[in-house]
Amino acid sequence: MDGTILLADDDRTIRTVLSQALTRAGCKVHATSSLTTLLRWVEEGRGDVVITDVMMPDGNGLEFVPKMIDDRPDLPVIVISAQNTIMTAIEAKKVNAFEYLPKPFDLPDLMKSVRRALSIQPVKTRAAPQEAEARQTEELPLIGQSEAMQLLYKTIARLLNINDPTLIHGPSGVGKTLIARILHDYSDRRTLPFLSISPESLVPLEAPAAILDKVRSGTLVIESIEDSTHDVQGRIVRMLEDLRQDAPRVLVTSKRPLAAAVADGRFREDLYFRIAGHEITVPSLAERIEDLAALTHSILSAQFRGSAAPILEEAGLHVLQRYSWPGNVRQLNNVMSQALAVQVSGRITKDHIEGILLAQPAADAVLAGLQFGTMSKSILFFAQKYFDSHMPDLPPAGVYARLLAEFERPVIEVALAATSGNQAKCADLLGINRNTLRKKIKELGLNVTRGRRMM
Repeated sequence: MDGTILLADDDRTIRTVLSQALTRAGCKVHATSSLTTLLRWVEEGRGDVVITDVMMPDGNGLEFVPKMIDDRPDLPVIVISAQNTIMTAIEAKKVNAFEYLPKPFDLPDLMKSVRRALSIQPVKTRAAPQEAEARQTEELPLIGQSEAMQLLYKTIARLLNINDPTLIHGPSGVGKTLIARILHDYSDRRTLPFLSISPESLVPLEAPAAILDKVRSGTLVIESIEDSTHDVQGRIVRMLEDLRQDAPRVLVTSKRPLAAAVADGRFREDLYFRIAGHEITVPSLAERIEDLAALTHSILSAQFRGSAAPILEEAGLHVLQRYSWPGNVRQLNNVMSQALAVQVSGRITKDHIEGILLAQPAADAVLAGLQFGTMSKSILFFAQKYFDSHMPDLPPAGVYARLLAEFERPVIEVALAATSGNQAKCADLLGINRNTLRKKIKELGLNVTRGRRMM
């Protein structure tokens, strides 16, 4: 999935779980506990889909659905509610909510609803360049003073007004679509349509002609072309061959360089040479970690226009700088949104950041560098990782016993080493019966070495 989701719920746990699931699915997420904030976002033109709870601290989410739809007729609104009555469902239907899901809902069902909502999004004509600067704060900020970003800026400037197809490649979450929009909004085509499509959009036989007719002489972006089939690749080749004099500029995005895919036959060579005459390589966040301070400041400031943004403490920034950021700037945006939800008195602390990173993908690499305040935080990390490994499904039944067994073995091993293998001392240390300890040693297949302290 690819889109921006506006999420409003007063339950922090639900905001966190949904933000993580939607981010893993490829979406950008703006989360809030306030209907007032949600309405402001909608009025500002943010978001492709809204997910809102009904009972909120500052109002009833259902009552505001008509206003959101009046402001943005093409904006799908998904309503979730713990008020699981037939009247809630009827009211959701009456106000033309895209979908109503009663709590507790199955996460896969919500994800399917979001996917359907994103699939019906109409083509949007992009705005003139004066709106482009504001848009950068609504999406992934394209800022930074690193050498990698300076090179990117120069490349974008050089390719603004060329007519040839251009390939934009970089890992997920770095802002490839934002770069495509900048190339359009600051070009001579700025007043013409901007259309972003997936390769699957070209599957119907009539699709290429219909798409070209819709985008006219504007800018056509083909997203994630590396995922396209050979049949679709052939259709793109023929579409590019048949472009007229007044054809749109074609921009193509890819999560990885295509040369290797060409070499092993997964990507057509003739298509590659048609789209890669000009290339823009977008660096990952890990490659420009020195920009992280500026990025976090920009993200926080964007959500507090006209008022002082919360301060990210230096220790919290250092924790962020040690993380690998597999989801890049999109993931950072989501993490900072979560930090805003938990900050107190205008300060985001090291503990806030550590707690959020515990539930993030690929947190193993940073785990050793984080000074977790309690053992429960470390256990939370591994429990969350276990559940994440089974997404979008739940783990098999018996989770409690399995996780306890995982915890039990290292505790007994450490205690045996600390008591030099003396089982009587070890049993006393653990606070269990000696026979129980012997049984556990046998069940777990532990080797007991007497007389040598291992720690």
